[in-house]
Order: sequence, then structure tokens, then C-alpha cells
Amino acid sequence: LDYSSDIKAVVSTQSTGKLIHSSLNDLLKALKGLVVMSDALETMSLAVFNNCVPTMWANKAYPSLKPLASWVADLLQRLDFVKNWNVNGIPNVFWISGFFFPQAFITGALQNYARKTSISIDTISFNYTVIPVTEEIKEKPETGCYISGLFLEGARWSNENHALTESRPKELFTDMPVIRLIPIPDRVAPTTGMYICPVYKTLTRAGTLSTTGHSTNFVMPLELPSDKPQEHWIKRAVALICALDY
Repeated sequence: LDYSSDIKAVVSTQSTGKLIHSSLNDLLKALKGLVVMSDALETMSLAVFNNCVPTMWANKAYPSLKPLASWVADLLQRLDFVKNWNVNGIPNVFWISGFFFPQAFITGALQNYARKTSISIDTISFNYTVIPVTEEIKEKPETGCYISGLFLEGARWSNENHALTESRPKELFTDMPVIRLIPIPDRVAPTTGMYICPVYKTLTRAGTLSTTGHSTNFVMPLELPSDKPQEHWIKRAVALICALDY
């Protein structure tokens, strides 16, 4: 499937980079006395000194709870992801945590399948398959896509049982294996053997409704195999997180 038509809708890091570059240049000029140190520049300098993301940057960027040093490293990693996509073509596995707006990517995957099969997008939904960690992904799937970069909170994934299981002592978060999203028309969701796990961008698990009708934090529900009832994992507040706070 061709994702080139959707990349502009799901990746919006260029404006953030331009803002960071221009504001840092203005701050250097202000420190040298070449321009007036405005309230905005002074607030930004204090945030940088305290290893916090300046508000003017955070307002233009993706939701994140990371301190400044980790935030910059994460931003560079996102830029590398987009650069590799542009240079090397569509990746075999999409780093969903690297998208500015992952909901648009999910919708784009459904739209591509709908165009290819000439089926109404309203009738299409995803089936989810967790890929064993020992399996190497060497090529893109014929339909759907592979995603990675998610973290489990409140539980962990058992490679032996291929299902959710209890967290180990003192283990807050664990890496989730690669997941394949398979678009299926008129799919009937399973009623047992699955936990409908919410996916959030950050650990706050709270957001507001944007102008697009999407939440600013909630991404999507994702079905994970489980030998325990839904209530068991709900009481443990199990969720998938795109980005941690460190």
C-alpha cells in the first residue's frame, strides 16, 4: 500500500523544528544584548535552565511529559524516523510513537485498504496480531501494517503464553512486541479471550477533544489476547502508552 499520500497528515515536526531554531537564535541575541530580552524569551531561558520543555515549544509540539534532555533526544529520533522513511521508502514496521498525530496514520491505513478494495471505510475495522519477539520482519505485509514503539503499563506481555500476564515486582512498564493491524470488512469483534486495551500518547491518560473530533491523548482501543476477564485488567488500569515520562 502507498502511504506517501498520508505522510503529510501524520507527520508535522517541521514547524516545531523551525520554532526551536528561531527562538534559540533570538535567545542568544538577547543574552548578547543585541535584542530586548522579552518575557517569552526569559521564560524560555528559565525552562531550559531547569531542564523543562519551554511552553512555546510544547504548544507547537506533540504531547510529551519528558524532561528537556529526553524530549530533545526523542524529537531527534522522530526526525530520523521521517528522514529514513523519505530516503529509504516505506518502512516494514511503523514506529507509531513517532507520529505527531497517530490517529491520522490509523485512519490512513484504513483509507488505503478501502481504496484498494473499493469497500466503504465505515465497514472496515482492524484485527490485531501480536508478532512473536523471535520473528524477524523482513518485508511489509500485503494488507495492513506493522506498528511498534508501545509500552505496557499495569501488565506485561508473555511470549510463552502469547497473552497478557501479571507484571513482575517493581516493573512499571514493559516493551510491547510488534503488532500487526489487519483491516477486515464487516469484522465481528470477539467477546471472550481478549482485553480491549486503550492506547494513550502519554501517561496522563487524559486529553481534550480537538477540532478534528479526536482526543488529544487517546489514540485507539487495541485487542490483546488474555486468559483473564476484562475486569481483571481494568482493575489494574492496564493500558498501552506511546511515550513514557523519561
